[in-house]
Amino acid sequence: MAVNPTHLVERLVSQRVTLLLKDTRQLTGKLMGVDEHMNLVLDETDETTAEMSRHLGRVVLRGSNVVTLHSPQGTLTKPT
Repeated sequence: MAVNPTHLVERLVSQRVTLLLKDTRQLTGKLMGVDEHMNLVLDETDETTAEMSRHLGRVVLRGSNVVTLHSPQGTLTKPT
């Protein structure tokens, strides 16, 4: 049985996650929500690039811009 990626990401809601974007920016924040297109809402977000870091607050990200999603606190396991 195939696992829907959206359901896996939904299990990370309320946890801090780190995203790598297509343009090489890295965003770290608390995952507040995800939709069926993998668009994400992050709160308390910090942006890091090679040149600088800054606090952004709440952001909405189009899912197609996200390359990787990492949750150092969360462990995803296949639902049984």
